[in-house]
Amino acid sequence: QAEMEVKRYEEWHDGKRHLKWTKCFDCGQDFHGAVKLALGWASWKTYLGRPETDGSRCTSMRLLGGTLVSSRPEEALPALEAH
Repeated sequence: QAEMEVKRYEEWHDGKRHLKWTKCFDCGQDFHGAVKLALGWASWKTYLGRPETDGSRCTSMRLLGGTLVSSRPEEALPALEAH
């Protein structure tokens, strides 16, 4: 059991930092609906203070923009234009 947890930890922390904003650590399913939207905003707020060229900030903007396109299209354009 400990080996499985170590493997899951290593897979989760393999440099793909933004997985935590898109997939459940326990079951591996993609987030959807209100949870996906809330995590999109949380991701954006987390990296907002970084320079505009920062990779994490850009990825969080794409994540938020993509989430808004599917849930609130009228709010997506300003977020995507800012990216």
